[in-house]
Amino acid sequence: MPSSTSSSARPEFPWWLAAALVLALVAALAIAASDLYAQVFATVAKGIGVTIFVTIVAFALASMIGLGIALMGLSGSQWLRQIARFYVEIIRGVPILVLLFWIAFAAAPAFVAAWNTLTAPLQSAGYLGELQVRDVSLLWRAIMALTIGYSAFISEVFRAGIQAVEKGQIEAAKALGLTRTQRFRLIVFPQAIRTILPPLGNDFVALVKDSSLVSVLGVADITQMGKVYAAGSFRFFETYSITAYIYLILTVGLSLALRALERRLRR
Repeated sequence: MPSSTSSSARPEFPWWLAAALVLALVAALAIAASDLYAQVFATVAKGIGVTIFVTIVAFALASMIGLGIALMGLSGSQWLRQIARFYVEIIRGVPILVLLFWIAFAAAPAFVAAWNTLTAPLQSAGYLGELQVRDVSLLWRAIMALTIGYSAFISEVFRAGIQAVEKGQIEAAKALGLTRTQRFRLIVFPQAIRTILPPLGNDFVALVKDSSLVSVLGVADITQMGKVYAAGSFRFFETYSITAYIYLILTVGLSLALRALERRLRR
């Protein structure tokens, strides 16, 4: 009789993935066989490039800002730690959609007014033109809102990963005379990345979905293209089914790739 240990160690067949692949295949066949679904797919798919661009740029910027906030939160200065904690708690307490509206319609005009005030002498001399609110594209307003919103969450991921590194190794690096930057670059970060990668990957997948919020500003992503087509054709079921299908392909595909990378790093 096989032991319970060996049976529990046996890898479980991913039936959920098999079912998802069957559904994806059925949907692909329906798109190929139906002119209506093919037309909806072609229209909505035009927004994939914008969605990917928004996600990658916002995630890269959020990761850089998040790492800086995490290092501030772990610094020896009480003031830097308090500033980092203030930033994280305030930003995490505001819904992404509200932050998107605030950045787009409050912060952007305030930035334009401040810029024009600071550059007034250069504008009077003819070196610069007056900046208008419309000159700040809605695409970049949306990217900055997602960047600021996700940087608070990503900073906590970095902080937890850095704190998970064994302190004895850091003390040994100090004894060897390594500077703070060298300790972080050579000792702390290479070990912390294994702890950081899974939750960081989850945040990336979540950002793909939350990038749909930029459609409220009229940015031509997947969701916005679906909204425009549905409003003009009244084909709401077909349009939003295709929209959900495209998002599922992106998010499930990314999740599987990140899991494979995580297993590789674990080995």
